[in-house]
Amino acid sequence: MNKNKTKASVILVFFAVFTLNFGVQAQGKKQAGNSAYLFAYFTGNDKAEESIRFAISEDGYRYKALNHNLPVISSEKISSTGGVRDPHILRGADGKHFYMVATDMVSAKGWDSNRAMVLLKSNDLITWKSSIVNIQKKYPNQENLKRVWAPQTIYDPAVKKYMVYWSMKHGNDPDKIYYAYANADFSDLEGTPKQLFFSPTNGSCIDGDIIYDKGKYNLFFKTEGNGNGIKKAVSNELTKGYVLGDRYLQQTTDAVEGAGVFKLNGSDDYILMYDVYMKGRYQFTRSKDLNTFKIIDEEVSMDFHPRHGTVMSITKEEENRLLSKWYSTSSVLQGAGNPSIKQNNIVLDTVAKTVYLPVNDGTNLKAFDPQFSKLSDVSIKPEGKVDFSKGPVRYTVKIGNQVAQTYAVFVAVNRNPVLNGYYADPEILYSNKTSKFYLYPTSDGFTGWSGTYFKTFSSTDLVNWKDEGVIVDLNKDVSWAKKNAWAPTAIEKKVNGAYQYFYYFTAAQKVGVAVADHPAGPFKDSGKPLIAKRPAGIKGGQEIDPDVFTDPKTGKSYLYWGNGYMAVAELNADMISIDSNSIKIITPDDSFREGTEVFYRNGKYYFLWSENDTRSPDYGVRYGFSDSPTGKITITANNLILSKRPDQGIYGTGHNSVIQIPGKDEWYIVYHRFNRPKGITMGDAAGYNREVCIDKMEFDENGHIKKVTPTLKGINPIRK
Repeated sequence: MNKNKTKASVILVFFAVFTLNFGVQAQGKKQAGNSAYLFAYFTGNDKAEESIRFAISEDGYRYKALNHNLPVISSEKISSTGGVRDPHILRGADGKHFYMVATDMVSAKGWDSNRAMVLLKSNDLITWKSSIVNIQKKYPNQENLKRVWAPQTIYDPAVKKYMVYWSMKHGNDPDKIYYAYANADFSDLEGTPKQLFFSPTNGSCIDGDIIYDKGKYNLFFKTEGNGNGIKKAVSNELTKGYVLGDRYLQQTTDAVEGAGVFKLNGSDDYILMYDVYMKGRYQFTRSKDLNTFKIIDEEVSMDFHPRHGTVMSITKEEENRLLSKWYSTSSVLQGAGNPSIKQNNIVLDTVAKTVYLPVNDGTNLKAFDPQFSKLSDVSIKPEGKVDFSKGPVRYTVKIGNQVAQTYAVFVAVNRNPVLNGYYADPEILYSNKTSKFYLYPTSDGFTGWSGTYFKTFSSTDLVNWKDEGVIVDLNKDVSWAKKNAWAPTAIEKKVNGAYQYFYYFTAAQKVGVAVADHPAGPFKDSGKPLIAKRPAGIKGGQEIDPDVFTDPKTGKSYLYWGNGYMAVAELNADMISIDSNSIKIITPDDSFREGTEVFYRNGKYYFLWSENDTRSPDYGVRYGFSDSPTGKITITANNLILSKRPDQGIYGTGHNSVIQIPGKDEWYIVYHRFNRPKGITMGDAAGYNREVCIDKMEFDENGHIKKVTPTLKGINPIRK
C-alpha cells in the first residue's frame, strides 16, 4: 500500500507488490510437483478495488487474471470495514491447507483508519473460512494504535505453529513490525503481540516479507523517514536477532516500495520485485543469493494491474481446479499475445460471441497467429497461423470441465491509437533538425491525473512511433512542482544559428518551460514556473494547457494557456519568459473549456479548443479564426469539428494539436479519446485512461475546417 500518500497521489495503474512464501518450502523442504503459481492481490484504492483477486502463471513471469480480474472473495463478508488489502497466501506445512491474511481496511477512510486484519483458511483454494482480528479491541493498552498493515504468515517449525507478522504504528512512533502466533484453526491470535523488528534509523518499517534461505531468515522491508527504499535484515532465528544490512536493494534511483520475494519452481533462483510507484510500474529482478539482483523487466507481463499481494507455488491439479472454477473462454481470447495486437483495444462480445483484434500497420492478415493464452487444461482450435484476410475465423475453446465454446474472431489493421498505452493531450512537432515528427503527450492511466513524468515519441511517417523515453521527470528535474504532469506543448526555434527546443508543460496547475538542443531531449527546466497565477480579472479556472505559436508574418512567439479562460502573452526573445504587459484574455465563447491550439493557414489564424470535461463522452473540439494571433476570435456556424462516434465506440475526442506536412497543404489533427472499448464503462476514470489518435483534417474552399471523422483505421503512412 502507498501508506504515505493521499488517494489523489496514489498511482493506479499501476503494478502490484507481491511476495512468495512456500510454507514447507520456506523451511528448506521441496514441494514436489509444483509447476505453476497463484497470485493473490488487490487492485486499487477505491472500495470496489479493495478485495482479493487471483491470477495464474506457469512460469512466474507471465500472469493471467482469474474471474475476469473480479474478486474471488467478498470483502463485505469477511471484513469489518468492507475492504481488504495486501493479501498474503501460504501453503500449509501439512500440504493440505492454505492460509491467507489481509489488511482490513478501506483507504478512503484514511491511512490511519484501520485496526484489524483478516485471517482465512481453505483446503481447496476455492472456499475460504474467515475471521477478523481487531488488535485494538483484543489487546489492552492499544489506545494510541494508529494502523495495522500488511500481515503475512510463516510456519515456525520450532513451535509447530503459524506466525503472523505485520506492521503497526502507535502515536507518533514510526511503524514497527510485530508478531503473534495463530491458534490451531487459524481463526485468532494467541498471546500478546511482540516486537519483531524496528528500523535502527528510526524510520518506518513496513511491508515485511520473511524468506528462509540457507539457514537464515531474510526479512525484506520498506523503510521511510530517513531514506526511503527496500532493505533487508537477517537472523538465525525466526523471532529475534535480525541484523540490518544497511544498503538499499532496489535497482533503480526511482522511489519504490513493497518488496516481494519468491523462489522459482525447479530453480535455486529468487525473484525480488517492487513497486516503482511514482512511475506506475513494477520492476522485477532475479537473484541467486538474495544479495545481488539483475533487472528482468522485459520477461514479465500481466493482463491486469495489481497492487500489493503475494504469490504461492501450486501443483498442476490445483492450477486446473482454479482454471475450471474461475477462468473463461473470454479470458482466453482476450489474452491473445501476438505483439502486433493492440492489447488495450481488444473488443469481446459475450452475447454475439465475437472477438475483434485490432493489429498494427503492416500485419500480414493472410498468415496471422493471435497467440491465444494456452494454460494447462485449456484447449484451443485452430492452432498456429490462420488466414484472416477473408473475414472472421471460428475458434473453439475448452477449459477443464467447462462446456466448450466457439467464437468468431475478427482481425483488422487499426492505426488508431497511434501509441501503445495510455496517453493524452498530444502535442505534435516537426523537427527540421532531424526531419522527424515528435509527439509530446501527457502520460496517462494514473488515478486523478496524478502522473509525474513526460515522454516523447518520434516518427518519420505519423504511423510508426518510436518511444524516445522520459524527457522531463518532475521528481528529478523540476524543483518547483512534483505532481500533475499535464498537457505539454513544444516549439523549434533557431537561436544563434542552431536549433533549440522549448518545451512548455503543466505541473501542479502551473506552467513551466524546459529547454533542449534536441527534440528528444534531455530537457533542462528553467528553475521556476513561467505562469503561476491567474491573470488579472480571472476568478476561476486553472493555469494549465499551454500552447506555443510563432507568427510567420512577424516571427514573434506567443504562449496561450488556461482552463475556463483563454489567455495569451507574447514570449520574450529568450522564450522562457513572457512580456507580462502583453497578457490578454481572448476566451472565444462559453463553449471554451481548455486545450488551446493555434495555427496559421492562408492568411488566417485558427484557434481550436476543447469543450466540456475530459471525463465526458461529449468532450469535443470547436474552432474559430482571427486576423491576429491575439484575437479577436470569430466563431463560425457549425464549428464543432471533432466529436464522439458512438457507432464505432469512440468517445471523449478532444484536446488536440495540428500538424502540417512540410511544403504541402496537407493537415492532420492529433487528439485523445477514451480508451476503446472500456472507457465508456469506466465513469470518471475514462478521463484519465485515454489514448492518442491521428486523423486527416481538411478545409473547404472558404477556409472553413470540415468536420473530422474520428476513425479506427487512422491514416496511411505519410510521404514527405
